[in-house]
Amino acid sequence: MEIIGLLVAGLIIGLLGKFVAPGARDNTPLWLTVLCGIGGVLIGYYVSGALGVKDTNGIDWIRWIISIIVAAVLVVAASTLTNRNNRAVR
Repeated sequence: MEIIGLLVAGLIIGLLGKFVAPGARDNTPLWLTVLCGIGGVLIGYYVSGALGVKDTNGIDWIRWIISIIVAAVLVVAASTLTNRNNRAVR
């Protein structure tokens, strides 16, 4: 059940990361976006733990925000590394 939850969270966080990433990142395939989202969730949780973000009874908004930021960075990196960005060198 945790794997399914991670995949769903990765998809949502990956799409949110793609949405907040600067520039046009529409050429990045969905599977790569999901992988960036899963990486964003995992790395975001470790980073927030390292920053001392405490668990709360409700939704951990700071952890999710950090995860979205990390996913956005991963989407930009994946787009750049796979040469799928739309910027033309002039």
